[in-house]
Amino acid sequence: MEHRCAVDSCSGDHQIATMSSDASSVTGTPPATSPVSPGTPTSPGSLDLPRCRHRSQGHVRDRSPSPMRGYLIPSPLPTRRTRTCSATARAAEGPAFTGVCKCFSRSKGHGFITPSDGGSDIFVHISDIEGEYVPVEGDEVTYKLCSIPPKHEKVQAVEVTITHLASGTKHETWSGTVLSS
Repeated sequence: MEHRCAVDSCSGDHQIATMSSDASSVTGTPPATSPVSPGTPTSPGSLDLPRCRHRSQGHVRDRSPSPMRGYLIPSPLPTRRTRTCSATARAAEGPAFTGVCKCFSRSKGHGFITPSDGGSDIFVHISDIEGEYVPVEGDEVTYKLCSIPPKHEKVQAVEVTITHLASGTKHETWSGTVLSS
């Protein structure tokens, strides 16, 4: 799908797919290889899943009335929390690159880095930003690369660290404090 960052400073189109930033949002599904003990319920109706409504003394307690509830799927982009140990180790052992933040949307949880070598813009997820500042357009950064499953044809930036704050811009810390640089 075509995507634009939700900040005024970013005008590039990028090809990504983000449905949910946390693969753990799908709960209650046992792994396909989990052993089944004699006392384990086998029909979905007999499972007491946390995402289901619970009846308590004759009334139903509803969750928030989100129209998208039930339609979210895990993100195909592995975040730091869902990346495998081997993928993390490969990224950590790889070379560091430099670039400039093209755009970053804190509310959407991602942005793009323009590499110093002039290559294609690189996706960065909010969970891969190191340090206390939210990146803004023009910030100089260092990063490492990690391939994106399942085909491993594209890469995303990981271990992203701001090395020089863009001058003349306001920077926000993750806790919400705004500083002028």
